[in-house]
Amino acid sequence: MIVDDDHLVRLALADILDRDPALTVVAQAGDGAEAVELARTRRPDVVLMDIRMPGMDGIIATRRLRALPEPPQVIVLTTFDLDQYVYDALAAGASGFLLKDTDPGEIVRAVRIVADGQAMLHPSAARRLIDRHYATAGQATGHARARIDKLTPREKDVLNLLADGASNAEIATGLGMRESTVKAHVSRILSALEVGNRVQAALCARSAGIGGR
Repeated sequence: MIVDDDHLVRLALADILDRDPALTVVAQAGDGAEAVELARTRRPDVVLMDIRMPGMDGIIATRRLRALPEPPQVIVLTTFDLDQYVYDALAAGASGFLLKDTDPGEIVRAVRIVADGQAMLHPSAARRLIDRHYATAGQATGHARARIDKLTPREKDVLNLLADGASNAEIATGLGMRESTVKAHVSRILSALEVGNRVQAALCARSAGIGGR
């Protein structure tokens, strides 16, 4: 589903996505409230979400979409490369953050990656996130370590690679296990760490001193 208050932007994104035979645009919405309503009936796997919109903005809409019984993955796609937008979007449960000047091929790739349960961040957003992490790491270290202590040794191995940005396939290769097993481990890790996606799990790991190659 594409969510943007600019009709022409929605058309352009739909055209980009429709070029990939594996992707189907099932809905378009002009604001956050409409997106939440459409998601209940159309059940998209991935939502491309603008941030600045009249009425319900993209941050609130992302939080409400992620709270649905069958939540879609959300990629925030915005013109504004601002620190607070990055943090707020990821805290709301977004698995991706891209700028609208991102190459069309990268947007398609991001949809595929996020649909597979992984994360996709624009390089500048990733840099800001890492800088913010190191500036505030001491505040959350104890809490992060307490949650990570709940994990089994094998789950910690998976988390270590996940925190370094490895995909499920890369983790499977690195640890000599099936990709389906990795997915099961990642699911249990998210539950144990009380987070909603891989980005938040990676930040929790970094706060505890795990990862960071």
